[in-house]
Amino acid sequence: MKALRRSQTSSDSSSSSSSSSWVQLRSVLFVAAASSSDRGRLKSPWSRRKRKHALTPQQWKSFFTPDGKLRDGVKFLKKVRSGGVDASIRSEVWPFLLGVYELNSCKEERDKLRTQGRKNYEKLRRQCRKLLRCNTGESISNGDSDAFIQGMDSAESEDVVSARESLSSEEINSSPVCSDNPIVLEDIGGSTRFIDPNISDSDSTGSDSSQDAEVSQTFPSSSDIKEENEESSEVQSKLRLTEDFSTWQRIIRLDAIRANGDWIPYSKTQADVSEERALRSAEAVGLKDYEHLEACRIFHASRLVAILEAYALHDPEIGYCQGMSDLLSPIIAVMTEDHEAFWCFVGFMRKARHNFRLDETGIRRQLSRVSKIIKSKDSHLYKHLEKVQAEDCFFVYRMVVVLFRRELSFEQTICLWEVMWADQAAIRAGIGKSGWNKIRQRAPPTEDLLLYAIAASVLQRRKQIIEKYSSMDEIVRECNNMAGQLDVWKLLDDAHDLVVSVHDKIE
Repeated sequence: MKALRRSQTSSDSSSSSSSSSWVQLRSVLFVAAASSSDRGRLKSPWSRRKRKHALTPQQWKSFFTPDGKLRDGVKFLKKVRSGGVDASIRSEVWPFLLGVYELNSCKEERDKLRTQGRKNYEKLRRQCRKLLRCNTGESISNGDSDAFIQGMDSAESEDVVSARESLSSEEINSSPVCSDNPIVLEDIGGSTRFIDPNISDSDSTGSDSSQDAEVSQTFPSSSDIKEENEESSEVQSKLRLTEDFSTWQRIIRLDAIRANGDWIPYSKTQADVSEERALRSAEAVGLKDYEHLEACRIFHASRLVAILEAYALHDPEIGYCQGMSDLLSPIIAVMTEDHEAFWCFVGFMRKARHNFRLDETGIRRQLSRVSKIIKSKDSHLYKHLEKVQAEDCFFVYRMVVVLFRRELSFEQTICLWEVMWADQAAIRAGIGKSGWNKIRQRAPPTEDLLLYAIAASVLQRRKQIIEKYSSMDEIVRECNNMAGQLDVWKLLDDAHDLVVSVHDKIE
């Protein structure tokens, strides 16, 4: 079984023999991690201390000019790379790290982006609510699909309100948009036309004057065929989207209910949410079977559903896959406004979305890179992995897919992500190697810091792997046992050592 792959239709069931071997290991691997050992000789920015102080509110405020522009983007990112961000300002800093706001933007520009972002998010949520009313969690009929298609093409004239306030029970109780007189599709002579079942044959063809029109419909001209085929293609595309969305909705709700509560100590405002508000939010998104959860977890699950559904419509190529809720959970714990959390998640997923492609090309590329890092740094360990047929590094699969989310504590995960996001923000801003040399940080920013951290976690356990394990299964079990034992700042130290020592060799 695939622990991280979305449900597929029967047409997707055929797969290559090589990928089937991956499938057999996935459920076991989704409990993997790594831990400590020797350091390399080259030193990273973290080599002389455990961790520098996080970016403080006072420092953050001092970075801005009177018109709200960052004075020095490089210095800001350096500070985040060194120690992360103080919890009290994360909701302000993360949109910069995740590309929601440009580093050189002013306050006025950001205010406009925030307003437009809220409107765009609300539009996606309206579309999701239409689908929820039509689907009721089951397959969509042709008539309901057509109602949704019409709704997708025209936005409702609702006032834009805050994302959480829009999750009201009144929206669920409002009259459905699904038509009582659905229009269905009928295939005639290789062309497709719309037929209203409530119109009798006599209504459309009862008089002699209508005969030519009927003949024209039944035997369309070449231009009619082209136009109708284009229309049919668009309709079928949207029908497929509604079918996929129905599946995504079911999986999203299951994953939202199962989300753990490790965020609660770090988000007091949301932890203290009232039961009334939590239940209202759950009803608004159609959440079920949550009776065993406390109010704050019901509210958290409802927010997960709302944002993940919106993302599935925003990026239908990826839609929703199990594991994405793990990535969103820390973001909504920090960001109290749903529309801001959504766009931060979109920024996060620009890189992470490749982890959830059905063809797994993104995952395979990353595992291959981890393998190359290990091979370049420690040929002895790599030869042992070859001997036990583990050189593809599939045993770190889960670390790649959910970015250490299940190997680290909530706070550790956020610290790792912030450093990783700072690297990515530097690259987006065009701050290259020379920029970091000026501020005496030897390890330049890299898009693949996560992969260097994963390789570092394996290298930290090299002795145990070489001396004790003679099979892939044993390495998998070791990874399972290492969850929760990682020191995130030592891991980052070793990861930056690897960036310095092997980055140029494997490019």
